[in-house]
Amino acid sequence: MEIVPNVHVIPSLTANPFLLIDRDGLTLIDTDIPGSAHRILRYIRKLGYSPKDLNRILLTHGDYDHAGSVAALKKATGARIHASLFEARAVAEGRFPRSLKTNNPFVKPIFALAERLGRIRPAHVDEHVSDGQVLPVLGGLHVVDSNGHTPGHISFFSPSLGILFSGDSIVSEKHQLVGSHGPVTWNQVKADAAVIKQMALKVKIVCVGHGPVMMAALTDLFLLQRQFAFVPIVRDR
Repeated sequence: MEIVPNVHVIPSLTANPFLLIDRDGLTLIDTDIPGSAHRILRYIRKLGYSPKDLNRILLTHGDYDHAGSVAALKKATGARIHASLFEARAVAEGRFPRSLKTNNPFVKPIFALAERLGRIRPAHVDEHVSDGQVLPVLGGLHVVDSNGHTPGHISFFSPSLGILFSGDSIVSEKHQLVGSHGPVTWNQVKADAAVIKQMALKVKIVCVGHGPVMMAALTDLFLLQRQFAFVPIVRDR
């Protein structure tokens, strides 16, 4: 589905992959769960492109539902993978970037099993990217350090379009923007700070990792800021 010209969200049942179109080819942000490569490639062909037109795969982080198909897509397209250094190491080993957290002794074994089942096919990351780096995508796509959900989580921001690709640092639930929280969050303080940092950008559209794409009205950003500045966040649920 086209969000704005040259920016598409590929329909998914889990995490949202985003396809960006430039004159020199295609860029994909996140790859969804294992087994999603065929669906993503089918969408690319539907737009009139070839798999070999996919030049770059940008990963916000290495979780199962965001990097699950990165190895298969790299093999099918030859695209170069970009990620932060920490997440690149997790992807290279096919492991969770951090452990799920809970104080419930009955839930801990379930989380441990989820981590084992959530291993992905390992893939080599070709380029490590970091905060402030600008990629030659959409007239300049800025890398934003948004760690907290995972230790090496990054987001991507297009100043020319006002679009933020937030990964799981910000998601949408019940038509509201919500920052990372709960058992999936590696460091809550850093996750909250990542939200505040991204709100300082001139964001018009938030392309979230989960949920519908949201128009970022100033009132929405103000409410999101108040949530993190003044309302305690549930640490576990």
